[in-house]
Amino acid sequence: MQSSYGGLLLGYRQRIHLFLQSVQNVTARLLTGTRRRDHISPVLSRLHWLPVKQRVVFTLATLVFKLLHGETPSYLTDDCALIADSRHCCLHSADASALTVLRTYTQLGDRSFSVAGPKVWNSLPATLRKPNIESVQFKRLLKAFLFGKTAAH
Repeated sequence: MQSSYGGLLLGYRQRIHLFLQSVQNVTARLLTGTRRRDHISPVLSRLHWLPVKQRVVFTLATLVFKLLHGETPSYLTDDCALIADSRHCCLHSADASALTVLRTYTQLGDRSFSVAGPKVWNSLPATLRKPNIESVQFKRLLKAFLFGKTAAH
């Protein structure tokens, strides 16, 4: 059984993304008194708010991190498996704490947690996927990584 929890907003329509981002932008402007014609990226950065797309990735990656450290319910744990624990243990990626990504044939299936979670996890740098990293440090490094990706775009 595939759970759609967590990956629900990962593949959402562009229109919904634009709406959610505009809500975040308006909220940031109201909180900081920033004018509408001023660029919003520095404002979001000053508030330590990730843009909507990166926030979805942050939430999903954090959920997978908790899953791998035994901090989630078993119904989510069943949705993800390390490549090292599967039949593909001879791959080089088995050393990098990569997860097995299930193959799906629909967009809805791609948004399920069992697919979206491993895809997001595997896209993170190896330094973030270390098994001995602590939760607070992981979140801090993940946010810094995602802010770096935001600045590049």
